[in-house]
This record gives sequence, structure tokens and C-alpha cells, in this order.
Amino acid sequence: MKRMTLSTLALVPVLALVCTPAFAAEPVSAGERLAATCTACHGTRGNTAGTALPPLAGQSKETLLANLKAFKEGSRPATIMTQLAKGYTDEQLAQIAAWFAAQRGEKGEKP
Repeated sequence: MKRMTLSTLALVPVLALVCTPAFAAEPVSAGERLAATCTACHGTRGNTAGTALPPLAGQSKETLLANLKAFKEGSRPATIMTQLAKGYTDEQLAQIAAWFAAQRGEKGEKP
């Protein structure tokens, strides 16, 4: 019985070390979680590689939200964005726009 208790107690520090990174991570916001679908085309954190697509990071929330709503409504035609934007509620589009607006642009600028 004593042996089992000592081996169990020996595992406590190991488990604490293994579990610490999970507790240390910052929670992911709803905007960040929703914006993750944008990274394939617009790059990590909205810093688009190349010039084919506009970078999203550093744009104002108002501009981003207006564009997202225009895609959703179909008043701004696009091949992919019109389809994607229709899958989000207006609240979700606002969360995405706010998250990208809070990101630093490629040159480090932030709105």
C-alpha cells in the first residue's frame, strides 16, 4: 500500500509539468477562431503573402466589416468570398473584422 502511494506521489510533479502548457495558453477569442478559416488565402493573422489579395491586418474594423457585409449581400462580387461570407452571421462577421483590425500589419503597423 505504501509503495503505491509513493509511486502515485512521484507522478504528481510529472503530471503538473505536462499539463502546465495547456493552462498557460491564452484563451482563443471567438474572432480569432472564426478568422482561422481566412488564413489559407489571407495569410497568418491577415498578413497576405504577395499582392494578389489584400492584407487584412491593420485595416479598420469598419472597412473590414463593410467589405464582409458587401460580400455576404452580393453587392461586391467575388468568386470565393461571396460564398464564405454567406456562412457567417453579422455578429460573427463583426468578430472577424475586429480581430483582423487588432492585428499588426506586415510592417508592424497597427491601427
